[in-house]
Amino acid sequence: MITAKPHAVLLASPGMGHLIPMLELAKRLLTYHSFNVTIFVVTTDSSTTTSHILQQTSNLSSLNVVVMPPIDVSTKLRPNPSLGERIVLTMLESLPFLRSSFVSMKLPPSALIVDIFGTVAFPMARDLGMLTYVFFATNAWFTAVSIYLPFIDKEMEERHAKAREPLLVPGCKPVRFEDTLEAFLSPGGPIYEGYVGAMKQVASADGILMNTCEDLEPAATKAVREEKILGRFTKGPVYPVGPLVRTVGPKPENEILRWLDGQPAESVIYVSFGSGGTMSESQMRELAWGLELSQQRFVWVAREPKEGDASGAFFEVAKVRDGTMRFLPEGFVKRAKGVGVVVPMWAPQAEILGHPATGGFVTHCGWNSVLESIVNGIPMVAWPLYAEQKMNAFMLSEELGVAVRVKGGEAIVCREKIAELVRGVMVGDEGVAMRRKVKDVKLGGERALSMFGSSYHSLCEMSKDCELHLQAKVSGDYCLGDKNDDVFSELVCS
Repeated sequence: MITAKPHAVLLASPGMGHLIPMLELAKRLLTYHSFNVTIFVVTTDSSTTTSHILQQTSNLSSLNVVVMPPIDVSTKLRPNPSLGERIVLTMLESLPFLRSSFVSMKLPPSALIVDIFGTVAFPMARDLGMLTYVFFATNAWFTAVSIYLPFIDKEMEERHAKAREPLLVPGCKPVRFEDTLEAFLSPGGPIYEGYVGAMKQVASADGILMNTCEDLEPAATKAVREEKILGRFTKGPVYPVGPLVRTVGPKPENEILRWLDGQPAESVIYVSFGSGGTMSESQMRELAWGLELSQQRFVWVAREPKEGDASGAFFEVAKVRDGTMRFLPEGFVKRAKGVGVVVPMWAPQAEILGHPATGGFVTHCGWNSVLESIVNGIPMVAWPLYAEQKMNAFMLSEELGVAVRVKGGEAIVCREKIAELVRGVMVGDEGVAMRRKVKDVKLGGERALSMFGSSYHSLCEMSKDCELHLQAKVSGDYCLGDKNDDVFSELVCS
């Protein structure tokens, strides 16, 4: 009988939205599920990433974190590449370093866990005898769409792209054209083909993890797990393991948090569009005027504007600027003094959302931000920018009822509309109802992660599979799951 603990290697692609949930997954595997854990972090900016990791893992000496040397792929990209293309190429360039690291480990890794951009490492992992897992650091609905992608009827796909008909996904609500993913806008294009290739690898994984829970998304979770719906399109089991968000420890010394200490309960709205989200200068000015017109207290992380690229700061997180904020209306920062705080680059988001003074969140609807808001019982103004954020915004506003949504289709969202939405969340009757609903959702997430809750149980199942895999190396009589590997090998090679 093998008594050694499984050694899971986690691979995080660039971006805080990928890194934070991967770190939290690593912590749970290490703390609650008897894994040895090593996490490799692919980065384009090692100093900023290392600083963040040290803050989050300072009390976990047994968690081995490897921050890889920064990778610059700018000279190898085609003109105007998509964000996904840049990340995937960065991951490909990391493979030689990863392989040499894996083979030199004293304790050979038994499982590799990647996010959706890391599936390029699967062939290497299988060659080294490792189980392969994909961690969708987002919701079950997006996971369902992704799993179904290689099998979608091409005629329906064309109708979705050209006639703007909803995209039908078995067991799930349809994806409206106005909320669709960039890949679906050009079937057969380079973004689409890259996405399909990645999802074929996902289908062949030994297991899929999702940063959600059954209480939050019962229908979509059922769809991806059941053999009669979408489960037949995956080789391994699907494990809902969330909501995994950064846990807040002792309050750090921070000027923003000290300012919040002096504000009334639930009186401040936090405004942030993630580590990569950017807006045009005109939209930034309207947002500033909207906050001023709302007459609400605020904390705003105001990143440098960028024209025509909603994810323009993704690879420039550490870019230094002079802090003058010339792109904001003249006198805005001075007028806001005492009522609001404008932060030029970064703010301790988890601590801000967990502060008693915070009562609302204007968010780009990145899933990590969504979950941090939910676990703190904070209603939202949903303002999606890129990736699957429009799908998230639909779920929050029209399904869960915990957000009001900035309507798309407008070149510029005007200041009056922004003020109306902010006031609605903070002091309107709608905000009161949303606050009540989001606190109910919060309780469901807490139940899922508690001892013997649904997400805790999912990680227990995964842990058992990894232990059986270790035994298989000795006995040779165990195969994860009961599906035909040849089917999924054929899919990956097609």
